[in-house]
Formats: sequence, C-alpha cells, structure tokens
Amino acid sequence: MKALDVVELLLTAEIYNNHENLTEDDLPKPIRKIFWDSGAGRIHRPLVVTIEDIEKYLGGVNAEHLLRELPFIDVNPFNNQCKLTVLDLGAKWYIKNANKERMEQNPVIAYYFENYDSVGVSYEKAREQNLPKESDREWLTGLISRLEEDEETSDMLKLVKIISPEDVRTSFEDIALTSAQMEEVHKIETAIKNREFLKEIGLYDIGKLLFIGPPGTGKTSTARALCSKLAIPLVEVRLSMITSQYLGETSKNIEKVFELAKRINPCILFIDEFDYVAKTRTSDEHAAVKRAVNTLLKAIDEINLVEDGVLLIAATNHPQLLDQAAWRRFDNIVEFPYPGPELRERILNIILSKVKGDFDLREIAHKTEGFTGADLRLVVREAVLKSLLDGRRYITQLDLLNSVEEFRKRLSLKES
Repeated sequence: MKALDVVELLLTAEIYNNHENLTEDDLPKPIRKIFWDSGAGRIHRPLVVTIEDIEKYLGGVNAEHLLRELPFIDVNPFNNQCKLTVLDLGAKWYIKNANKERMEQNPVIAYYFENYDSVGVSYEKAREQNLPKESDREWLTGLISRLEEDEETSDMLKLVKIISPEDVRTSFEDIALTSAQMEEVHKIETAIKNREFLKEIGLYDIGKLLFIGPPGTGKTSTARALCSKLAIPLVEVRLSMITSQYLGETSKNIEKVFELAKRINPCILFIDEFDYVAKTRTSDEHAAVKRAVNTLLKAIDEINLVEDGVLLIAATNHPQLLDQAAWRRFDNIVEFPYPGPELRERILNIILSKVKGDFDLREIAHKTEGFTGADLRLVVREAVLKSLLDGRRYITQLDLLNSVEEFRKRLSLKES
C-alpha cells in the first residue's frame, strides 16, 4: 500500500524532528539512505521531505495522485515540501492501516506508538532488529571520502580493501560451520551487543580471533559472513601486500593499518596471511624483520573490541610458522580443519540448493575425502558447466561423480 508508505515517511520525519533523543540508528535503512549527507557523515535535522524524496522512497512511483488522496498532508507548491497538517490525524490514519509487525520495523514509529493504548509495539524490539548506520554503503563511502582528503589517512587506505556489509554476498546460510565455530560467532555477537557492560566491568581483552586451517576451509568466508551478520564494515589486509622492500617501511605499514581500523570503527579488521610477518623470530634475522614482528604484536596488544570497536581476526594456513608470542595475543583459536563426511554433505546441500537434478549427496560426500568447501564448489561448478554443454539445466549423479574424478586428477597433478 503506497499511501501507507507515504504516511510512514512523513510521520517518521516529524517524530524524528520532535525528539532529539532519537538518533540516525533509529531510522530504518531505506529512510536513512534518502537523507544521509555523505560529505558531512550524518543526517541533518530537521528532516525536510519533498515530493522527490517520497518518489525515491517509493521506488520511482509518481506520488502526486497519492498525496491528493490524503487530505491531512500539505504540499507546498513552490518548493514541493510535504508535511502532515496535523500529526495526530496522520498518526490515527496510520494506526488503522498498519499492523504491529510493520510498526516494529521502524524504531521511530515504535518509539512514538509504544505508549498508545492497544497498539502494543516495543521500541526496544524495533531498535534491536534495525540495522545501524554503519551497515549502509553511504556511511562507509562518506567516511572513506573524508579520510582521502587527509594526506596521512589517504596513504593508509592504499594498504587495505574496505568492504561494506551491503556488498558482502556471503552469509551464514551460505557456509557450513561446525558447532564450535558457530559458538564463537555467537560469543562475538553477544560481546558487541554488550560492549558498554564489558567496559563497565573492565573486561577489555575480547574480540581477537585466530583462524587456522588449510586453504579453502572457510576462514575468509566466515570473516565476510560476520561482516554481513554484524552489519559493520570489513577492513581486509594481506600481510604479504604491506611488506615493503625498504627496511622499516613494513613496521610503519602495520601501524597504519591498525590506526585506520580504529578510525573506521566499528569494523572487522581481517588480517590474512598472518604468518607472513608473525613468523618465529630467529637469532640470525635482520633487525628490521624482528622489528616488524614486534610492531605487529604490539599493535594487537593495543587494540580491542570493547574500547576501539574493532574485531580483530587473523587467518593463517600455516600455524606452525607462527611465533609463540603471537598465539598468546588471541583470546580464542578457531580451527578450520578439512570437513568430515557429514559437514561435506551439508556443504554440498548449500551449494546445490538452487540446482535442479537427481543426485545422492551422501555418496558424493563419502567419495570426496580430503576435499575442502572450496574444492566442493569447484566440483559442482564443473558438473553444472558439463550439463550446460550437453544442453541440460539439471545435473545427474553421474555428472557429479565424473566431476569428482576429474578434480582428483587435478589434485594429483598438483601434488606431483
């Protein structure tokens, strides 16, 4: 009902303008996107709604005929600004046409109607399920633009890849994790929701995870899924990419990366190829190499989730190379081993959830011992492409079995 959308937008704007205690995080994402000023990095009060804003909110639908049908909306013919003539009239019309579920999708609306008789909405519930401004691409784009204006921080940006939660395609529905891995995810989610409490009790050393396991077992996918679930940006860096041929520059680059994460907060700082710098120190190494390791360890010590809003995740395919001091810096080690048959079957179910065909995934799972999740995706990809070459848009058990055998040949060639 487009008329209901129009009234909700105008109600939200007026209630927001009248209650200074409401913040940008109280505005639903679609409304926040309309009024967000990327240059200033905030939303300006008061919110002024124009016909153009309404049409943008409606997805391009012409709004003039809708506005004529709602007598309690005033449209200024000179500047196209729209507002409710009487807030109470708009509120009563909205209550008649909106259900409780809809109201709790908008914290501003829930805040206003929480004390209305018989409405029964919860502002706390609405706020809890509303995504924060940090989840918006516009928030991150504006922040990056402001950082680029500063010569010091613009250099930092060249060292990392920054991803908005809106641009992450991976969710926890797309990956199969063990119960131990999921428990760690829930711990982090709980810690973020209770940051203020953790700060009050002085528990700061939280939110430093080390992911260990072979390539293709889901370390990077899990970090990206966390970005999506927690609705905060992902700052991704490979230590091999910030290692400089000039002595001393590597240490400076490490410091810049950690400083940038603190400026972007809240965020996830994902350090891939962690072993590239955090290797075991030996007596015959150059002093600059030792200094880089020490700088990295010190930077880890000086950042935490509770105070800085930075969740640190380091990942390595070669944990045996890590300096012992590096292990002690993390409050938990999350293992990503080669998946067993049950987990492989779950992974295959996820990968093939949208693929038509007749196949026995239990058999395929038992025939893929030693395959990672990434390997299984390649197996399915080859089976699908082969079926398309045969003029089919469905796959068979034989397609999958043949693909498994082809992949085994490729693995043996690689090993030899």
